[in-house]
Amino acid sequence: MRHVVIIGAGQAGAACAAKLRALKFDGEITMIGDEPSPPYQRPPLSKAYLLGDIEQERLWLRSAEFWAEHRINLRLGQPVSAIDTSARQLQLGDERLSYDELVLATGSAPRLLPAAIGGDLDGVFTVRTLADVDRMRADFAPGRDLVVIGGGYIGLEAAAVGRKLGLNVTVVEMAPRILQRVAASETADYFRKLHGDNKVRLLEGTGVERLLGETRVRAVKLQDGRELPADFVIAGIGITPCDTLASAAGIAVQNGIRTDAQGRTSAAHVWAAGDCASFPLGGQHVRLESVGHAIDQAELVAANILGAAKDYVPKPWFWSDQYDCKLQIVGLNTGYDRTVVRAAEGAPTSVWYFAAERLLAVDAMNDPKAFMIGKRLIEAGKTVDAAILADAATDLKALMR
Repeated sequence: MRHVVIIGAGQAGAACAAKLRALKFDGEITMIGDEPSPPYQRPPLSKAYLLGDIEQERLWLRSAEFWAEHRINLRLGQPVSAIDTSARQLQLGDERLSYDELVLATGSAPRLLPAAIGGDLDGVFTVRTLADVDRMRADFAPGRDLVVIGGGYIGLEAAAVGRKLGLNVTVVEMAPRILQRVAASETADYFRKLHGDNKVRLLEGTGVERLLGETRVRAVKLQDGRELPADFVIAGIGITPCDTLASAAGIAVQNGIRTDAQGRTSAAHVWAAGDCASFPLGGQHVRLESVGHAIDQAELVAANILGAAKDYVPKPWFWSDQYDCKLQIVGLNTGYDRTVVRAAEGAPTSVWYFAAERLLAVDAMNDPKAFMIGKRLIEAGKTVDAAILADAATDLKALMR
């Protein structure tokens, strides 16, 4: 093996490249990114970076010296247009680049509002890349009207930043409630109150008919006939895996690039990791979108390229920062049939998800102890007595005994 090429210079791509060197791979490594920036952290974009609390250089995952010292060749601002899996080559502009092993770490992209309803107007933004946030920063001026379309975590984080910077913020969610797809009603209730206390207007159960304006958005017309003034709009309506390049190369896709348990795709010598990868878990193929997952899976792929032959067992955890609340999530709540809430007035709150007697996941709001205990219980596969858990007087550490 002489040359490993990684398509994607995000969290997964960077983790894979660094791990190959840590495991003493001495061949050539090339990491290709379609953005001009070096590999950087995405989570702070919609929070600390947008608020102006950190400079751009603090987003970088590694220094320029790291990549040079570890002989990792960065090809930035150069999107790959095609992959030839038979010849083990890819098209990079006018250049044909050969590989011995190829890692697809192409990530995901935000869903866009359709042009037919005004999604192509100026002043309509998504929050995914450094360029996205740089384009919208000037619009975050006190007193301006921001409409956020989508009441998921990205939308709510954008709303929180807007309020911190003195904007008038309205969140529009088509589903009956915010966080409909990702969290229990109790977690949604917590964040509805949090945003209400911070004077965000939440409109649930209503969709957008179209965005109004000649060349730039000036208002949002809802399906119930209301019109909301809008100096600009942020769409937080979900993301999709970047699997088009793989599909065009004949590589199997299934809600992302389909892999086996070790990260191999359907094409020989081609692997996938991170947001773009759909891997087997619990009898089905799933895709996870988190920093921790991207790092863990990419590092395992690096090891497997070098012959480790290990299956990937995810340890899912996620987080969201809104105002002074840090939400930490551990586990996957898919298939839950009941929840247990631990709450006390003025104290941290956590929501625990169960399928029958099995603990699946925990949402912990400003409650790091609940997050850590929940993480240890889930990873150990331990059951928890729901009645004892619901008692606010119960010491969570006792659940580990």
